[in-house]
This record gives sequence, structure tokens and C-alpha cells, in this order.
Amino acid sequence: MVAEILAVAIFFVMFFFIVTEKFPRHLVTLVCGAVVLVAVFGVCMRSPQAIFHTLNFHSIFTPEFWRVSGESAESSGGINWATILFIAGMMVMVEGMGISGFFRWLCLKLAKLVHYRPIPIFVVFMLMAAGLSMFIDSITVILFLAAVTVELCQLLKCNPVPMILSEIFCANLGGSATMCGDPPNIIIGTSLGYAFSDFVTNTGVIAGISLLFAVVYFYVCFRRELSMSEGQSTAADCPEPKTAITDGKQFVCSVLIFGVAVVLLITHASTGLTVAFIGVFVAVLTLIAQRRSALVLLKKVDYETLLFFTGLFVVVSGLEETGVLELIAEGISMICGTNAKLVIAVILWISAVASAFVDNIPFAATMIPVIKSLAAAQGMDLSVLAWTLSVGTDIGGSATPIGASANVVGISVASREGYPIGWGKYCRYAAPATLLVILISMVCIYARYL
Repeated sequence: MVAEILAVAIFFVMFFFIVTEKFPRHLVTLVCGAVVLVAVFGVCMRSPQAIFHTLNFHSIFTPEFWRVSGESAESSGGINWATILFIAGMMVMVEGMGISGFFRWLCLKLAKLVHYRPIPIFVVFMLMAAGLSMFIDSITVILFLAAVTVELCQLLKCNPVPMILSEIFCANLGGSATMCGDPPNIIIGTSLGYAFSDFVTNTGVIAGISLLFAVVYFYVCFRRELSMSEGQSTAADCPEPKTAITDGKQFVCSVLIFGVAVVLLITHASTGLTVAFIGVFVAVLTLIAQRRSALVLLKKVDYETLLFFTGLFVVVSGLEETGVLELIAEGISMICGTNAKLVIAVILWISAVASAFVDNIPFAATMIPVIKSLAAAQGMDLSVLAWTLSVGTDIGGSATPIGASANVVGISVASREGYPIGWGKYCRYAAPATLLVILISMVCIYARYL
């Protein structure tokens, strides 16, 4: 009992210091992670096995870490090194594409199509964030999109924060539409045997309907601020898209590597190649293609964000190893009873609320056996519960800055460019949007499946 209480206390202490922003967040999670290893696992539990399982170094040296076969979920216990390597690899690839000018060219091309007007750019970039996140990880989308948004907004003399906030939300929403768009979907799909097309025709429909409401919501929130920037600059003040290409050969290489990454992510479930393999592979390709800039690319990797995730995984593992997450899952089973609508509502809202504060990857993995047992005991369609869990974990993570990986990355990019986004400002706009989409999703699930 002491271990459980201490693990929860450490989590809330970590959460408090992250919210107050008194210390760098990567230092907060690393210190709290160290306390979990020493105090919870070492002193209270006296379990070297828990420490070994949480550090999870051994998984890197197993064949399954790089390629899996059959319908098995990727490991999410302890530090998820697959996620860390995938993010790091994508960071290298994105920096390489940034050097060649690809993403800047893409955004300038779209901005030119709408005549460099802030409000149309605002809408187009939201749709682009959602569309790209359907096929590649939302982390990757936000990595490049937030950086280019800052640059473009500086040229247009407008505040990039509203655009970045809306892009983060729409990227998470787009990621919920497909199996490869968000890590929880990968876990749910591979565990329960669902394919890419299954997600598109189920969660994809919900995401599409929700996207329309999200675009309207953010437009209403920020139209006045963006309207003030209208007319402050002209198309002549903005560069032509072709000027973004710094090196024609590197540009072509970056396009090809990006295409390879997209194909590998789309075919991830069928090929068995893990996200760790894909991340490392595209990073190596990028470093080879741009070997003259390889050292520069490695220096530009956001190591603070990687350390933040590492510490966060350890703290969350404290909740896993002590059984706190399992207690939450058992509580859902007790509350639900035999009411199908109540089952869906509880899974949806508990998943959404929990994913706003606890990393949604281990939570999704914990909930999978729960929905299996619920479906078997009550004769419900397992797929309905799977889509409910997917939407809850994917969308719920949008509510807070630490709820999803894309949130952390987007805020990091904005802060690095001189536009810090605090908890207050983020939650003021993202939390109501999350509430709106969850309500819409619940209506859609009730209308289609019950």
C-alpha cells in the first residue's frame, strides 16, 4: 500500500512542478523518475525486477524490438525505447528536410495559394496538420509545421501561438483517424487484429466529423486576433516558395526519404517493422544523404524533449508496477454493469480524462484486456469498445500540454523560437475543444453502433 501511495504522490509532485514551470520539465521528470526507481522500487517494493523491467534496456537487443510477426502489441512496459528512438529518428529526418527547404517550401506553397492571408493560412494549416497526421505520426507533423508556422507568422507580422495551438489539436485529431496515426492505435490494432482500413472506416469517420467542428471552434476563438494582422503585409513581403529550396539534390533526397518514411509507417502493421526500426532507418538514410551536415543535424536534435519522455515513462511505470493503473481499469468494470451505453460512456470519458494526464500509450495497453473481458461478459461487439478506447485515448491527450507527444513537441518548438505556451494558455483553448470533440464522438458512437 505504501508503494502505491508513494507512486501516486510522486506523479502529482511531478505534475505540479511541470504545471508551475519553476524548473525545466526534463529535469523534473528525470528527478521524479529517479525517486521512483530508488524509493518505490528499491526501498518500498525491494524489487530489482521492477527496476530492470522499467529501465527496459534488454528490449533493445531482442529481435522483436525491430521487427514483430503476428498480431502482438508493441511493448509499452517501462521506458518505451521504441518511442524514444522513433522520435529521435524523426527529429533527424525533419531537421534534414528543413535544411533542404522541403517543409518550408510546402508551407509557402500553400500560403501562396491563399495569397498569404493569415485567416485562410490558419484554416489551411489546420487541415494540413490533420491530413498529414493520418499517414505519418503527429509528432513528425508538428515538428516541422510548428517551426515553419513561426517563420511564416514573423513574415506576416502575426502571433504564431493561435496557429500552433490549433495545429497541435488537429494533428492529434487526424492521428486518431488511422492505425498508424497515433501510438495507441498501433497498440489497439495489432493487439486486436484490426487493419488500416478498419480504423479509417470507423475512427476515421468520427475524426472527419469532429474536424469540421474543431476548425469552426478555433476560428471563432482566434478570428479577431488574426483579423488584426490582415493587411499588415502583402505577398511581396513574403518569399516565393522556390526560394525555400537551398539545394536541389538534397531537396530531392529529402522528398524520397520522406516518401520512404510514409510508406513504412502506412505498411507498419503488415511488414512487422517496428517504429524503432523505422525511426533509426530514416535517420541513417538522412545522415548518409546529408553527410556534410550530419554533425549539425545531430546537434539540432531536441535532447531535452527526449529526456522528458524518458523520465515520464519511468514515473508512469511506477503507477503500472504498483498496480494503480490496473485498479483504475478494474473500477471501470465494476461501474459499467450491463448497460451498453454506460459502458461506452465510462470507457470514453475515463480514457479521455486519464490520457490528459497519464501517457496514453501504457493506458491504452492496460485497457485492452478490460474491453476484451467486458465484450465477452456482456456479449458486446469488441470492435465498438476498441473504437471507443481509441477515440478516448487519442483525443483526451489533447487537453493538456503533457497529454500527447505532439503537444510536448509543439510547445517545445514554440518555446525554442521565443513563443512560450504555458499551461494556462494551452488549456484555455485546448480543454474546451477536447470536451467538444469527446461529446461529438460519443454521439457518433451511439448513433452508429447502438
